[in-house]
Amino acid sequence: MLAHQRGTHRRGKIRVTVALSVLSLAVGAGAAHAATKATAWPGGSKVAIADDAGVFGTNLSGVSYESPTVLWAVKNGPSTLYRLVPDGNKWKPASGWGEGKAMHYPDGSGDPDAEGVVFTPDGVFTATERDNDDGDTSKPAILRYDASGSGGSLKATGEWDVTSDLPSVEPNKGLEAISWVPDSALTAHKFRDQHTKAAYNPANYPNHGTGLYFVGLEDNGKVYAYALDQSSGKYTRVAAFDSGFPAVMDLEYEPATGHLWAECDNTCKGRTSTLDINADGAFAVTAQYDRPSGMSNYNNEGFAISPNCANGSKQVVWSDDDNDDNHALRTGTLACK
Repeated sequence: MLAHQRGTHRRGKIRVTVALSVLSLAVGAGAAHAATKATAWPGGSKVAIADDAGVFGTNLSGVSYESPTVLWAVKNGPSTLYRLVPDGNKWKPASGWGEGKAMHYPDGSGDPDAEGVVFTPDGVFTATERDNDDGDTSKPAILRYDASGSGGSLKATGEWDVTSDLPSVEPNKGLEAISWVPDSALTAHKFRDQHTKAAYNPANYPNHGTGLYFVGLEDNGKVYAYALDQSSGKYTRVAAFDSGFPAVMDLEYEPATGHLWAECDNTCKGRTSTLDINADGAFAVTAQYDRPSGMSNYNNEGFAISPNCANGSKQVVWSDDDNDDNHALRTGTLACK
């Protein structure tokens, strides 16, 4: 029940957070969220429905492109992974994925509240808030899945429980977002490792793969970058920084521009921000954008940008956790740069 009601429940809680942030500007607590003025969405003003009615229902919380023709999506309750392929101008579950596949912890138990998803060279990763089977207990974790099999359900092939590394939060205010940034991009821009207090050196983190995982915490709007040991549950926090919002719902790395995008839902009027590595080697907000003028203020918790540029624009996909008007996916365009 907690997962099913989460969209409405969040609206009430987060509005209080926004109000408190505004009130605290005088003493600087909200300065990080108010420093950048939002400008018009840098793409087309129109959006289109991108799924057939009733396919997903509520709780579709995260989306991530594998390629221009494969989109991954996660539902937070019951925890479900979808592989989607184009269907004309819409997206539909791929063959064998009609109902999605249930996700579990490595031992096959539980119902991880998957809020964000990202496809990476290491597999499909999700950011989770809790185990829905124990919904009153916060358990922020990152889970890895091998989605290449034909079975109807999935056991995680890796788990990184980051509860002890994060602030104590309510069960419904934990990890919402996840993205992956390759080491090559981080070193090229002289990303600073807050753990070693020096320039980021991938060699300091054996078995971490070829990039870092960036997750967003809903409770404070902060982003945390982790080196995940792919052979165990060990991890190291490499950095933490503000997303530009009081709450963050999704993260998306755009290789063509080097932007790390942060998305906020109806809490922040559907705005997005871009973050880039500055002269100090830290990610900082460089722009903030309103949602496309043709899109209502939906509870969009998922945000993904196609890697393909065609006719000067890229497709953008939003997932609506509330399934407004019986649709969970919408598409728009973003100008290529």
